[in-house]
Amino acid sequence: MFVAQAKSWVDPIVRIFCLAANVGYSLLSVIMENTDAILSLLPTRLKDARRAKGLSLDAVAKLSGVSRSMVSQIERGESSPTISTLWNLTKALQVDFAGLLEDDNDSRVEVLRSADVPAIENHGTGCSIRILSPPEEAGRHEVYDLRFSKGGVLDSLPHAQGAREHLTVIEGQLTVSSGDAVEQLSKGDTARYAADVPHRISADGSARAFLVVHGA
Repeated sequence: MFVAQAKSWVDPIVRIFCLAANVGYSLLSVIMENTDAILSLLPTRLKDARRAKGLSLDAVAKLSGVSRSMVSQIERGESSPTISTLWNLTKALQVDFAGLLEDDNDSRVEVLRSADVPAIENHGTGCSIRILSPPEEAGRHEVYDLRFSKGGVLDSLPHAQGAREHLTVIEGQLTVSSGDAVEQLSKGDTARYAADVPHRISADGSARAFLVVHGA
């Protein structure tokens, strides 16, 4: 009901507020294309902003000049605020309108389905590498799912100075070497070693492991 009633006023409100706040056109475009999402976010975001300031409904009413009952109805999604009412509320709560309506990435669960995980097939012998970490983490914090067939080998040249790897065996057995050091690993074992020297992971039989690379 709230969404149906509000569609007639949300566009001008968004435009006026975004322009008043000097919001870029890219953000304005995104907001304009997601009217329903905005309307669903607004009541909760206003309530969260009020609580974050430690303000009661009465306090917000006094600061904004909006009646307590109206503030309560807006927070419950039962009333559509006018442009002036919304402006007064955001000013009273000292919140940025654009930021109030932007999607909160921290509240989302980002899912990468198995079929969409990128893989490297031409690195190593008898070894497939699935990249689990996001692209923006490349060179800083990289996570890989390694799968070895019998006799599989993953040879690596030295990474950046100070780089380290953390290898955890999920299935099978692996041999890991870092420089002159060599260790045998079984299921459940974790090895941590320098990756700024030549290093190698090999499997006598089929095996699987998770590899975390820091500072590559």
